[in-house]
Amino acid sequence: MKTHSSRYWIDHFTRNAEFRRVDWNLVPTIATGERRAILRSLQAWQLGETSDGAHLLLAATRYAETTGDTEYPDAVRLFIREEQKHGDHLGRYLDLIGEPRLSRNWGDTVFRWVRYHNASMELWTLAVITVESTAQVFYRAMRDATGCPLLRQICADILIDEAAHVVFQRERLSSIFRQKSPLAQRFASHAYSIFFSSVVMVVWAAHRRVFEAGGVSLPHYVRKMRVKRRAVVGRKVLIAFSRGDTARASAP
Repeated sequence: MKTHSSRYWIDHFTRNAEFRRVDWNLVPTIATGERRAILRSLQAWQLGETSDGAHLLLAATRYAETTGDTEYPDAVRLFIREEQKHGDHLGRYLDLIGEPRLSRNWGDTVFRWVRYHNASMELWTLAVITVESTAQVFYRAMRDATGCPLLRQICADILIDEAAHVVFQRERLSSIFRQKSPLAQRFASHAYSIFFSSVVMVVWAAHRRVFEAGGVSLPHYVRKMRVKRRAVVGRKVLIAFSRGDTARASAP
């Protein structure tokens, strides 16, 4: 089974946009204790999901010019639109429960600074796949931390999208990875792992209350993210993808 083309991803994102998995007729029923546990993180992730993606799209366009993958920017544009949908849904939920949307957050500020000063498709892809991987654990924890059917539906919808996002980014990272020499691949795989592990711990520190409210302890979180690290930035996985052997590199 070969790595998917940009055309495949354009078709995937286009079809996925047609699904409506959230019933907005539901009335939010978030409990007071749940609100205390998840509100700050909900607001922070809502802000993080609202980027216009201009810098990522610029990097993707430059990358496409050098590789000849002319459809890749269109795939990235649809990927960005899907991320923005997450921000819209979370923002709409905040509005419904009478809580403000944030305009600034330290984590989002740092990440945006990195994005604005980064023109490398490799670093972009690594950063995005790392955040997407932590998002999978975060949104599962948030879903499990609340009994509100509407918020649970929002989280479930995001999780469906994120599963494909991880594969989309992992395939691109493997494509970039295979252009390196064997020595450069070894160095890059170590650098990927260090970056991934560092971000993972920052996310835990920032959103510990949500993880714990959702039944995810620190040891459990570390184990989950270790598995994800191997599955998305592990050298053997990236080599398997670069050879087209995606059967050996299943989605996390």
